[in-house]
Amino acid sequence: MESATTIDPSEIAKFEAMAAEWWDPNGKFKPLHMLNPCRLDYITRQIAVEFDRDLSASRPFEGLRILDIGCGGGLLSEPMARLGADVVGADAAERNIPVARVHAEAQGLKIDYRHTTAEALAAAGERFDAVLNMEVVEHVADPLAYLTACHDLLKPGGLMTCSTINRNPKSFAMAIVGAEHIMRWLPKGTHEWSKFITPDELYSLLSQAGLDPVDRKGFVFNPVSWRWSLSDKDLSVNYVTTSLRPA
Repeated sequence: MESATTIDPSEIAKFEAMAAEWWDPNGKFKPLHMLNPCRLDYITRQIAVEFDRDLSASRPFEGLRILDIGCGGGLLSEPMARLGADVVGADAAERNIPVARVHAEAQGLKIDYRHTTAEALAAAGERFDAVLNMEVVEHVADPLAYLTACHDLLKPGGLMTCSTINRNPKSFAMAIVGAEHIMRWLPKGTHEWSKFITPDELYSLLSQAGLDPVDRKGFVFNPVSWRWSLSDKDLSVNYVTTSLRPA
């Protein structure tokens, strides 16, 4: 763990405290359970296009090695494994890993879960076809160093999806006041507004890290239908990007 230069201990402690609740759809990770179908739709489509895979096939990601960095309890790792990928799930919060392992085993899934960091994996020479970097970058101490490590983890021509939260008055109202104080979907203090990153800032960071940003979409919550959807235009709160490591 010596190379874990971007880890923020206070951020890790927040998720350590919530580890046992990862698979409770009505618990502290309810927002992620609600968002997950929308996240998966975006991720699978991006990977399928880049690697010319047919999502109607039984195991379309067979032969692809995918890293889910900041995997938590495995909400994204498990669907990737079901799609046939060779999955490594990594998290700096140690208590998340046994939760993820036990759940995957109960589902009959083989996933390589590790208590480690992006920097440590990169230093060990690990390489992947795709990196899922979802809702992590706003929790690290040094976003550029972290994204550079993610770049190093990709094979040439590899793909990374990276989602985070925009920084503006609306995101403060929705992600902090709404989600943490009014709806109480998340414990107070889960997010720090000052750590949120605008889409233009993230594109700049990705480029500085040696990646080529190629797409961005918004995740938009509809309080009437109580569902999330993808938007080409509304990146005002939650959003996701795709970038490539040049071949």
